Amino acid sequence: MKVGVFDSGLGGLTVVSAITEIFRGADVFYIADTKYAPYGEKTQEQILKRCIEITNFLIKEHQITALIVACNTATSASIKTLRDKYPELILIGTEPGIKPAIEATKTNNIGVLATPATLKGDKYQLLVNELFKSKQISLFEQACPGLVEQIEKGEVSSELTIKMLETWLEPMKRNRVDTIVLGCTHYPLASDAIKQIMGYDISLIQTGWAIAKRLKSLSLEKNHINEGLLNISVYFTGDINQNMIKKIFEKTEYNKKITIRKYDI
Repeated sequence: MKVGVFDSGLGGLTVVSAITEIFRGADVFYIADTKYAPYGEKTQEQILKRCIEITNFLIKEHQITALIVACNTATSASIKTLRDKYPELILIGTEPGIKPAIEATKTNNIGVLATPATLKGDKYQLLVNELFKSKQISLFEQACPGLVEQIEKGEVSSELTIKMLETWLEPMKRNRVDTIVLGCTHYPLASDAIKQIMGYDISLIQTGWAIAKRLKSLSLEKNHINEGLLNISVYFTGDINQNMIKKIFEKTEYNKKITIRKYDI
């Protein structure tokens, strides 16, 4: 099986990392579209155009049968059009894990860390309105401008990053939030810092596992045999911190082959 995954940078590799834990017998082609990062600063039309370009590339060059849009912002801008345009693909988008957060919380105090674009997006607002209309939940939303850029530079625990996180997390800590939704695929890379700042037992909800399980389920329906090697190719369109790529896959136990190189798309 051939699976395409893309994001504007390193963040979607947290999804690929989750895929390596439960998925076998496939070639995974990941595109870190760093040349056009961050997507959150682009218009909806620009993001959609880029998503179509990347999808066409993955189909033409690698004959993918499944595509994962590993970015909340790109999903919001493109997923409906991509599903209409490529009905033959298994197509999976990304959205903040509000539902599992509701299931996990014991205090009914939930925090959401996300990019400004995600929090303003229609898809997120509809999701929150739908899930919260019958629940007595206190939601503490926090936009995190600049955090993606810090993570892309590999500064997940630098003094500046910690200071940013402390400011954003202080209201959640004060209100004893027990569950935080990581509403961007980059943010799991800052999990250790977030837990340290909160200073007590906290549940962090990320979407990588849910996406990996969804990919496995849909693939099995298409008669995929989940056995054998998993080959991962990581392409980047602009500058990228290759040390961060290696760090992301250090924690995965499965012995996999990873190829890293620059690609012009």
